[in-house]
Amino acid sequence: MLKVTILGCGSSAGVPQIGGADGFGDWGACDPHEVRNRRTRSSIVIEGAGGRLLIDTSPDMRTQMLACGVGSVDGVLYTHPHADHVAGFDDIRILNRIAQKPLPTYGTAHTLGELEARFDYAFKPWKPPYFFRPVLLPQIVTPGETLVAAGVPIQVFEQDHQVMLTLGLRSGGFGYSTDVVRLNEAAFAALEGVDTWVVGCFQRSAHPVHANIDLVLSWVERLKPRRTVLTHMGTDLDWAWMKRNLPPHVEPAQDGLVLEIAA
Repeated sequence: MLKVTILGCGSSAGVPQIGGADGFGDWGACDPHEVRNRRTRSSIVIEGAGGRLLIDTSPDMRTQMLACGVGSVDGVLYTHPHADHVAGFDDIRILNRIAQKPLPTYGTAHTLGELEARFDYAFKPWKPPYFFRPVLLPQIVTPGETLVAAGVPIQVFEQDHQVMLTLGLRSGGFGYSTDVVRLNEAAFAALEGVDTWVVGCFQRSAHPVHANIDLVLSWVERLKPRRTVLTHMGTDLDWAWMKRNLPPHVEPAQDGLVLEIAA
């Protein structure tokens, strides 16, 4: 059995965004009185029998992990190097201290290269026994590869985010596809037969770099997962509107949602 915790399900600016008429947030079409509309930046944790894998380190990582009761991880996988997916990077230092070891960190050569350029100190050799900085063990992965990452068996596949390629992943009956606007045939093949699919959906109308409602629903019609959960949602996607208008097998995520899926 896999346990997947949605640490955050918001878009790059979160919901609400900074601003608003009163300075307390721009909610867009989202009802500020609906707690499930309050979304931090997108990230998940996958936990299996062999370990716990963190997917991305959002700017909200510290508060997310505290809110969700995630006290440790065995490794980190990065889907891509955009700031809303990596800016919590320095909090890996505390995860190092808890694990008492450098953490294996998975990503494409491009993503790990970007991280090293921004956070070069984390890629330097560790001098035991203390962790005054994050310490990583970089592990390059290639789309199409199947591996065991921090004890979790996964297959990674390529996704088109228009401005760059991102990694999607499949583990048993679970699939995760954030920050994507086009899926190729290899991605559809990797997701074939998926039971529960968490997929990025930014807004109702078409967007140049993110999937929208209609596009996601067309993918769902092709893949036919038992359960589809939307993530990376912006201020256009109100919780109540989605519950009224989406098919019963498609639902919005909320921060802290826990999914259990057959491994």
